[in-house]
Amino acid sequence: MSESYLIPAAELLIEEEIKHSRFISFLFHCQSAEELKCVLTNVKVEYPGANHYCYAFVGGAPNDSVNMGSSDDGEPSGSAGRPMLAALQGANIGELGAIVIRYFGGTKLGVGGLVRAYSSGIKQAIVQLETQLKQIRYPGSLVCEYHQLKDVEHLFTQFDVLIEDKLFSDKIVIQFAIPKAFKQQLKLDLATLSKGQLKAEFEE
Repeated sequence: MSESYLIPAAELLIEEEIKHSRFISFLFHCQSAEELKCVLTNVKVEYPGANHYCYAFVGGAPNDSVNMGSSDDGEPSGSAGRPMLAALQGANIGELGAIVIRYFGGTKLGVGGLVRAYSSGIKQAIVQLETQLKQIRYPGSLVCEYHQLKDVEHLFTQFDVLIEDKLFSDKIVIQFAIPKAFKQQLKLDLATLSKGQLKAEFEE
C-alpha cells in the first residue's frame, strides 16, 4: 500500500457545449458520500433548473474500491456516473469528487454520445487540476515528563508528525499521527533522547 497519494488542492470548473447541450464539469476535494451530497446541494442552488446533476467520487486513496460511488441522475443507466467514475479512477488522484451539470439542448446524444460527453469535461479538468501530496499517517501516543516536552516536540518536527492532542496531568500524554516510513526511526530517536525512558505506542 502506498504511503502517500495526490489529492485535489483546489476546485476546478470546465464548461462545454455538445450538440446544443451545456455540460458543466465541477471537480473538488471529497472524502465521503455525505460530503459529496453537501456539495451537490450547493451546486443545485448555484445552477438551478438543470436537467441532470450526475456525479462520481473516489473518497479515499486512488485504489480504494470501497469508498466510492456514482449516479446517472436520470440519464440512461451506465451513460453518465460510471464513465465519470472510470475517468476519476484513471487519474490516480484520491479524495476526488466530480459533478457534471447538464442543461439539455434538444438533441439526443445516444448512450455512446452521453458516455463521451460526461467523461470529456472530467478528463480535460483532471489535466488542469492543481494537486498536493497527502501523507498517510498512523496514530500513536506518548507519555512524557514536563521537562521532556520541548525536546519531544522538536523531534516530532523532524519526522513530519502531527500533534493531535495533549493531555496535562502529572505527566503529559501526547496523541499524534506519523507517516509509517518514520515510525521505527522515531522509536530509536526517542530512546536515544531519553536514555530509554520514552516509548511511543502505535495502533496496529
